[in-house]
Amino acid sequence: MLKKALLYLLFAILALVLTAGVAAYLIVKVALAPGPDEWSARVKVGPVSIDVGVPTAIRLITSSWFAPWVAGRTVNTDFGPVLLGWNDPTSTLELQCAPCSATVPALGEAPIRLERLRATVRRDGGALGGTLEASPPGTAPAATDGASDGMLRAYWDGRLTQKALQLNINVPDVPIARWYAVLAPGLPELQRGRIGGTFGLRAHVLLPARTFSLQPRISQFTVEGLGTETMINARTSCGAPSRLTNESWLARSVIAAEDQRFFTHPGYDIAELMPSLESNQKAAQVERGASTLTQQLAKLLVTGGERSTDRKLRELLYAVEMEQTLGKARILQLYLDNAPWGRDLCGAEAAARRYFKRSARNLEPAQAVWLAAMLHNPAVSVEKWQRDGNIDAARAKTVAEGVRGITKPQRDALLRNVATAHFTPP
Repeated sequence: MLKKALLYLLFAILALVLTAGVAAYLIVKVALAPGPDEWSARVKVGPVSIDVGVPTAIRLITSSWFAPWVAGRTVNTDFGPVLLGWNDPTSTLELQCAPCSATVPALGEAPIRLERLRATVRRDGGALGGTLEASPPGTAPAATDGASDGMLRAYWDGRLTQKALQLNINVPDVPIARWYAVLAPGLPELQRGRIGGTFGLRAHVLLPARTFSLQPRISQFTVEGLGTETMINARTSCGAPSRLTNESWLARSVIAAEDQRFFTHPGYDIAELMPSLESNQKAAQVERGASTLTQQLAKLLVTGGERSTDRKLRELLYAVEMEQTLGKARILQLYLDNAPWGRDLCGAEAAARRYFKRSARNLEPAQAVWLAAMLHNPAVSVEKWQRDGNIDAARAKTVAEGVRGITKPQRDALLRNVATAHFTPP
């Protein structure tokens, strides 16, 4: 009898637990169920997945009657473990993700990793606002102002509707060295390089579309100590140097193809970088490049081609210092003598002799345009040339149109020659 009684009791407790679990599931499902046309997301809770109305969930989690119930809990997310907190006097939700990482398609395949990301959220109806704090390794999670604590601090506000969340983010100007310490603390260049200047940012983000626009502010960006001055006498491993001047047809064509503001930018091109980031984010992959010739040279000679934020940040440091130590003419020469022009082929002189059986200094204008147009994707261009007898005609025309420092008759003749050009495939 005692065994039966215990068994019945066990079944009763199990039934109550199951009933409570089902009831809780139904309550959550009904309470957070997305309404008509509401922005929704699929959330997995244990073995169960439910559709949740994101605006409804945001309003719930930031409400003064519900938020205290979840304070102190940790939620595992795709970005990392998030610790929830609630500041009752200010009715502010606090979230801390440590460590925290996210993949931004516009910046490459490797995720951006932060030691600690702290956010505060305060809601008043459909209006939201708060702060964001990103900490470098070894920084204590406290501080009242970001002037000297080593953190990056941003202030944000937004508007929540049933269909979307619009965010405006402002990062005050802080030392560029601090950005590097937070975003890429493991870079070896930070141990020997001296980074000057400040960087600030305004951003506008739209969710769930995941589109954004950026308005950066850079002032007096300098880099010293990386040793790029030794590249003044660097020799290429691609064969004989081309010794081309800035006025040569190939140099002009390469600038038209790869970096039209080469002679006016300081190693990076903000005017090209921002549209590139926005375009790549919309495409959810890197489709449009924004690297200057100087950055490409840094990639060829130092950093390699890994698609990661760390590599791009290293590349930027070397590019800025190269502009200061080498100058435009030497940077252009080094790029021409090291640029890839097909499988197992690099350097302008080797490319000119392989493809046109002549020196790079003696290339016809249309031949120079062809070589410059190939730099976008040399291997594919060679395959198309061998298969179809021509390279990308539209790109070659765009390059010819972009060549600067020539007269209108010269341009007209160049466009005609490029349009009718048919060179023997390699």
